[in-house]
Amino acid sequence: MHRIVEGIVLRETETKEADKILTILTRTEGKLAVIARGARRRRSRIAAAAQLLVYSEMTLYQKGNWSILDEASTLELFDGVRQDVEFLALGSYFAELTELLTAEDVPSPEILSLLLNALYALGTLHREPEQVKAAFELRLLALSGFEPMLESCAVCGTGMPEEPMLDVVQGVLHCRRCALEGRRGLSMPLCFSSLATMRHVLRCAPKRLYAFSLPPDALRRMEDASEAFAAAQLERGFRTLDFYKRIRIKETIQMTDTERNNGG
Repeated sequence: MHRIVEGIVLRETETKEADKILTILTRTEGKLAVIARGARRRRSRIAAAAQLLVYSEMTLYQKGNWSILDEASTLELFDGVRQDVEFLALGSYFAELTELLTAEDVPSPEILSLLLNALYALGTLHREPEQVKAAFELRLLALSGFEPMLESCAVCGTGMPEEPMLDVVQGVLHCRRCALEGRRGLSMPLCFSSLATMRHVLRCAPKRLYAFSLPPDALRRMEDASEAFAAAQLERGFRTLDFYKRIRIKETIQMTDTERNNGG
């Protein structure tokens, strides 16, 4: 018996001569492992849908414990992401995070929408990757049950901490001076603007998630804090994140060399 689902490919693994095993996040069935037979053949009718970060309507049928991809119609290829190596590396990190934090047979429509919107913000709206990354990490962690407590200092209770800091292990906000009163843990420095924006990301409607702008230093603080919070809460690193950082470093060096040459 066939069924139709909408989903995005989070991971693709080559198997046998021309097949793939896909990890797909669907709107109604949660995360699925799907066999895409013949997807690596040049003329395969399912080849386009069997690629990382492609969102499609898929017709599946069940064979034992496996879902088999029979037909697919692509809904969004995210070409703007796919054609930029930095965006593609960041999108791959988003996919790895999403795969870790979703479960089979548990519908996750909010997380699916979050991922789709993040890719759209990168490739179509051309939001700064640092902005999209920080907001995505924080919102995804919150939707997955790891929301940090940012309303007030966990020690003195003030809602407007002077020199605010995020304890990424405990997931709580505190003033810098309060940390000197016996608190231990890894804390990341924030500022008034970065803290206000993180509160916005946790509470706003999905369509307003990227409706903010920050000066470079405040954005860097938010990005560093969000990344450290995700790593501490999930207690692991991510190979895709490491790759994305290498790409950023390489592009920064190239930009610096170009500016130096132009200046000379």
